[in-house]
Amino acid sequence: MSSDLPEFYFRIRDNGAAVFRVDTENRQRRIDMEEIALVNVKNGNIKPHGDHKLTPDEITMIGKWVAKRQAMLAARDVDDILRAVDHMNLTTQWVQSKASDAQLEEVTDLLLLAMHDLRSVLVRKKAERLMKGEAAE
Repeated sequence: MSSDLPEFYFRIRDNGAAVFRVDTENRQRRIDMEEIALVNVKNGNIKPHGDHKLTPDEITMIGKWVAKRQAMLAARDVDDILRAVDHMNLTTQWVQSKASDAQLEEVTDLLLLAMHDLRSVLVRKKAERLMKGEAAE
């Protein structure tokens, strides 16, 4: 079992992770985890834990994990939005085919406000991108 374990374990926390070195090479043959650092995924900061001095190899491994985690979180953000688009389509179908007058009364204003807010932001961001494109040309 010990040969299957990674050298480092990353305990996910808000905005990052606590980094542990995994040790299975001890007399008791148990898994020991020593906390060696805290990492912030948003800005990439790595802080050694306590008196631990991070080695260049540890910094490299942590940096690779941060890059991989940032990419995964960015992909999750896009996936969440695409799921929201699917949900909007399902909501449209529900409104058109199944919703009662009472149900529509309950959700219409909230949906209209949320959609208006989203549309306003999307239009503004699209205009900003178009203006940047024109300025670059």
